[in-house]
Amino acid sequence: MVTQLNIVSDEKAKPLIKADKLKSFDQSSVNDNVEISGENIASKVSSALQASLEIETILTLFSRQIKPALPHDGFTYHNDPLGVSVELGEKSKYLCQYRLLVNHEPLGEINLHRSWEFSSKDKKIFEYTLCGVVYPLRNAILYQQALNAAHKDPLTSVNNRATLEENLDREVKLAQRYDRKFSLIILDIDNFKCINDNYGHPAGDKVIKATAELTQACVRATDMLFRYGGEEFVVLLSNTDLAGANLLADRIRQNISNTSIEIDDNTINISASLGVAELRSNEMNATFFSRADKALYQAKNSGKNRVCLAKD
Repeated sequence: MVTQLNIVSDEKAKPLIKADKLKSFDQSSVNDNVEISGENIASKVSSALQASLEIETILTLFSRQIKPALPHDGFTYHNDPLGVSVELGEKSKYLCQYRLLVNHEPLGEINLHRSWEFSSKDKKIFEYTLCGVVYPLRNAILYQQALNAAHKDPLTSVNNRATLEENLDREVKLAQRYDRKFSLIILDIDNFKCINDNYGHPAGDKVIKATAELTQACVRATDMLFRYGGEEFVVLLSNTDLAGANLLADRIRQNISNTSIEIDDNTINISASLGVAELRSNEMNATFFSRADKALYQAKNSGKNRVCLAKD
């Protein structure tokens, strides 16, 4: 039987327990030893977790700190909006599940797993110890959100140019070290200046955002999409040769060219040109990028709405 408990800060959720008022429980329902041990563990947990702003580090330390008092086989944490998932140990038959919310702010879901049932005493201990992790976890989430914002393009929500160089350098080194295929696509929206001139910059922004979404819909989970600047995007393709990158680039091209954007009473047909290159042995980042860029300009000069492959 799975045991589920939720910790929220919602007064209307009668069967649920408030994270910011765990110490206001009816003490007649809690064994004194449980209360004392739970508070002691919560204090130790809070102290131990203050030194880190890494979500996984905090949760690993939390699991380790509470394990002597609350044995468990596995520990999982999920925060879908942040895209964070931490899994420690093994999942077992019985589950003790907590949804964390502080001042109506969701902090994710924490689960304990083990092969035997959680007693009432176990649950009370866990409820107290969560007091020690809630605020370090909240600080780590705020830090992660700040990092994400610094790495994302505000208009399209894809990776920005500042993160491209870092990721390109890392992926090139990995490809060369392990002799893996690695390719790159540069995409440019066709006739974008005309769109801005004829329909205004808000329309241009809408086209850029739609292009990002259409491109993202085509790439794999392991591929990385960046807004390089203006109407240009870059896709990094790990474990992909030139033929595979060409197929993906043409799929992106078709997805964009088959889409129309409605602006007020106007329908705008959009298209894009794409240049593709595959990393060569011992090739420098700048040369690799430059070859893809030249292929893009070849596509532009050859009539647009097409894919060209780097040859030299």
